[in-house]
Amino acid sequence: MFENLLGNDKIKKLLEKTINEDKILHSYIFDGEEGIGKRLFALDFSKAILCTSTDIKPCQICKSCIEFNNFNNPDLLQVESLDGKNIKIEQIRELLTKIAEKPINSDRKVIIINNSELMTKEAQNALLKTLEEPPQYITIILITSNQSKLLTTIKSRCTKILFDGLSKEEILSYLKQKGLDLNISDRILKAGNGSLSKTLDLIEKQDLYLKLDNIFNNIEKCDIVDLWKQAEMLYKEKEEIIGLLEYINIILYENLLKDNNIKYINSVRIVEETKKRIMANSNYDMSIDNLLLRIWEEFN
Repeated sequence: MFENLLGNDKIKKLLEKTINEDKILHSYIFDGEEGIGKRLFALDFSKAILCTSTDIKPCQICKSCIEFNNFNNPDLLQVESLDGKNIKIEQIRELLTKIAEKPINSDRKVIIINNSELMTKEAQNALLKTLEEPPQYITIILITSNQSKLLTTIKSRCTKILFDGLSKEEILSYLKQKGLDLNISDRILKAGNGSLSKTLDLIEKQDLYLKLDNIFNNIEKCDIVDLWKQAEMLYKEKEEIIGLLEYINIILYENLLKDNNIKYINSVRIVEETKKRIMANSNYDMSIDNLLLRIWEEFN
């Protein structure tokens, strides 16, 4: 179990012990940074829960394991957002109908709700009764990268398992195994925040991010017009902007450690204010204009 998954060795041992001692609970929250493998952990755990072997689990040879490996095990139900924005009450109602049906292969049934923080309040309330009075054969796993968006009543009825981000060494080891270029800046690894999928995305766009190094390490040497020209990518990369702003703050914070100057602290605050404005759908170009001008003024 979990042989091919990176990191979180303590959680591997905990879940393996749960299986070996047959102490499977009715509901779990798998919480942690997006892209660190929580769903893969949930799937491996589910496979072991549903395995019908009386010996090693998962055995890989029972009917349940074979159907699981072929993505057609009827005792595993998965729910996720259909539009990337919400998990709606209709989806949960449909799920509840299936939950009421007894398992087919195993003596248990597992439900995985991916990005469960996307459930609307109505959807969460619809799920609540099942969490309060689950059928004996049910295990529900809520996967989230932001459990603060889950209702307190939902969280109080689930056992929380908190996943750590992957270490720099674990990510570099994975990249080496895959034969990928290891000429990656430490800042890119920091920006990945322990998420393998985020780090891989950043590596693909490394040239874009490294331009920010040059801009914000030399901001005292340029005038505001030059700054606006050099930072043109901030205006163009609307889909990437939150990641770019977070990367700017990594640069500023590292420079703060070298030169304990209030201008870096003030600039970090300006970046955070800009993130909030953009996320609140303020005028995009004006938000970037304001960001660059105010940071430039701090240094000039």
